[in-house]
Amino acid sequence: MSPTRLTVLVSGNGTNLQALIDACHDSDIPNAQIVRVVSNREKAFALKRAANAAIPTCYHNLLKYTKDHPRGDATETREEYDKLLATIVLADSPDIVVCAGWMHVLSAPFLVSLSEAHVPIINLHPALPGAFSGANAIGRAYDAFQKKEISKIGLMIHYVIVEVDMGDPIVVKEVDIKEGETLSELEERFHTVSLPSLMVSTASNRSDKYEWKAIVEGTNIAIDNLKSNTSTKYQA
Repeated sequence: MSPTRLTVLVSGNGTNLQALIDACHDSDIPNAQIVRVVSNREKAFALKRAANAAIPTCYHNLLKYTKDHPRGDATETREEYDKLLATIVLADSPDIVVCAGWMHVLSAPFLVSLSEAHVPIINLHPALPGAFSGANAIGRAYDAFQKKEISKIGLMIHYVIVEVDMGDPIVVKEVDIKEGETLSELEERFHTVSLPSLMVSTASNRSDKYEWKAIVEGTNIAIDNLKSNTSTKYQA
């Protein structure tokens, strides 16, 4: 059977990407291959992680579109960017697209193109379903806790739809907020909440380290859903 083809979208350090790389290598995601890593930031360390694993990469520069349309509508510029992004992604014939720290809201032209090609998109968002969609979710949740509005936060892997961070959840994990802890302490604990049962090591660094369990678990579920034709969850 041919391996499931994954395209991963990234913007930053790439710890979630590394979890996927190692999980594919160690068969924690069985019979799967990352066919390309795409970044919207040229200096994202995630690109180096991909290169170290001999995975093809692409830098898709939004700034170029902004410069080419200095007086243009921001929405129009973003949609043109996303149209080409869809072309780049679909050229590799992926089965699933995983947003792993991808800091760019995907617009309708991208989502419709992938939906028509029957390619689901999943995303890791640091909030519980229906809460704190968009940027700085952990910081906003922390502020809400200080105001006694909430008692816990969480993370989810969800399908991507037009409404930001509102697609059907695949994996949900809750995180208690401790009295007296700082935002940085919460963020550090938050990034290890996924349970240190997924032990991963890289070829360049054999010391064991913990990575997100959630993104690996969510990717596996999305693959299973794809094989069982659970397609309604990712329609744009």
